[in-house]
Amino acid sequence: MVNHMRHNRSRVGMTRSHHALTAQTLSVCPDCKAKRISHKVCANCGKYNGRVVVDVLAKTVKKEKKLKAQSKAEAK
Repeated sequence: MVNHMRHNRSRVGMTRSHHALTAQTLSVCPDCKAKRISHKVCANCGKYNGRVVVDVLAKTVKKEKKLKAQSKAEAK
């Protein structure tokens, strides 16, 4: 089926004016003073709303252990 009701450039432009992207607003973590996205856990200290939600130290240790195992497997 062919669309006979075409939109002119002005109407297409008015529609696309609402498709613009906006930059995320950053806030400052009250504990470590690092920049973070609002309403998200801080990636630097793992706290949200004054409570520790993510154990960042354990996460980094696990990641390093995994990378070390992968590099050892590739060396063989």
